[in-house]
Amino acid sequence: MNVTIKIRYNSPAGIVTQGGTFPLKGRKPEKVAFEWLQLIKKEVNYEGLNEVIAEGDLDITDLVREMEKAPLE
Repeated sequence: MNVTIKIRYNSPAGIVTQGGTFPLKGRKPEKVAFEWLQLIKKEVNYEGLNEVIAEGDLDITDLVREMEKAPLE
């Protein structure tokens, strides 16, 4: 099963939106979004998260923000 995720974040160039479809592989959508966000942070000048949407209308922004604040496992 796959999940479609859209991430909107701030960068020096302004607000950037990236979207994609990812395999769940037993994970929750917020975990998939968090892992993708970590990859984005490595590749671009990331300044802050604005919004994370799964499956077109499910707002998982707060769940991903909580994961960002949590200590590394």
